[in-house]
Amino acid sequence: MAHRLPIRLLTWDVKDTLIRLRHPVGEQYAAKAQAHRLEVEATALGQAFGQVYKAQNHRFPTYGLSQGLTSRQWWQDVVLQTFHLAGVRDPQAVATIADQLYEDFSSPCTWQVLEGAETTLRRCRNRGLRLAVISNFDRRLEDVLVGLGLREHFDFVLTSEAAGWPKPDPRIFHKALQLAHTEPASAAHIGDSYRCDYQGARAVGMHSFLVVGSEPLDPMIRDSVPKEHILPSLSHLLPALDQGSAPGP
Repeated sequence: MAHRLPIRLLTWDVKDTLIRLRHPVGEQYAAKAQAHRLEVEATALGQAFGQVYKAQNHRFPTYGLSQGLTSRQWWQDVVLQTFHLAGVRDPQAVATIADQLYEDFSSPCTWQVLEGAETTLRRCRNRGLRLAVISNFDRRLEDVLVGLGLREHFDFVLTSEAAGWPKPDPRIFHKALQLAHTEPASAAHIGDSYRCDYQGARAVGMHSFLVVGSEPLDPMIRDSVPKEHILPSLSHLLPALDQGSAPGP
């Protein structure tokens, strides 16, 4: 006979687990540029953003806090470099766009709640589970969650900017457990990243579930993650908890 896992705390990734952008980054950057009479292809901006974001994370991890940057400065630099790589050579015009984009991405209008997210969070709370956020987001996340009507479900929101470490660094998971006064064996983490969420949580002794959606699963991940730890949708979470299979380390 299956027994429920002894879980008291669920920690959640946010972006692409509970919420997502309404439009791709390249499209949003291109639309903002067009409003300033700059014509730049959305595809070019999207590709440039991917390269710049990766390089910026490598050069200035955790929004450059240890190098004296603020997350706002970090993102403004990402926008400037993205437009430059896409062929725009007018940094003064792009600086204005960067300021406005920072505010845009702070607005709930830029984001949408994924199907099943609010219902799943509410059902978890009704079951008596405590909920919290562990996210590689910046300080804007609180306002985004409030605007989307999700903040009320969480005891606390821990971002990598606030913690000083990004997932999968074990210190951000330990910090969350400390804030919740909970042992790893009594907590489970839910997220869409195999490395940052699934493996990161397991490395500190937490249970974990991987949200995969409808996209085909990478064969390497499919072979590494037991089927009962995989959530095709958020609605599968509570049944997975009820099955009593402990997705721990």
